[in-house]
Amino acid sequence: MNAALMRRIKPGLTPHPNELDRKRIERGLSLRKRYLYVSPNVTPVRGGYLVESPCCSRNINKDGALIDVALILYDAVCGVWKLFCKNHARGSWEFYSLYNRLPSAIDELNADPERLFWR
Repeated sequence: MNAALMRRIKPGLTPHPNELDRKRIERGLSLRKRYLYVSPNVTPVRGGYLVESPCCSRNINKDGALIDVALILYDAVCGVWKLFCKNHARGSWEFYSLYNRLPSAIDELNADPERLFWR
């Protein structure tokens, strides 16, 4: 983010979450490669968005309950998006990668080449 833009952002305020980007993520998830028959939820969290989905594979939750899929956070200092996957065994978020643009993070989440998100 350039210095002029950073001066316009009030200290303590972050541009995320916001409804426009939440909807962009929701729409973008319709192109995912896994879990095609469930509707993921995108919930605003401090600094970003939480993606949850019913567990249709039953790998994580045998009852098919809602599970954490991804955490997408915006780092206003660096101007990058951070994508996290959930380590369900440990119950913690693990850093996955950085992206300059939100659509790039959504594309990676949709492709899930290592099958770390959509289990």
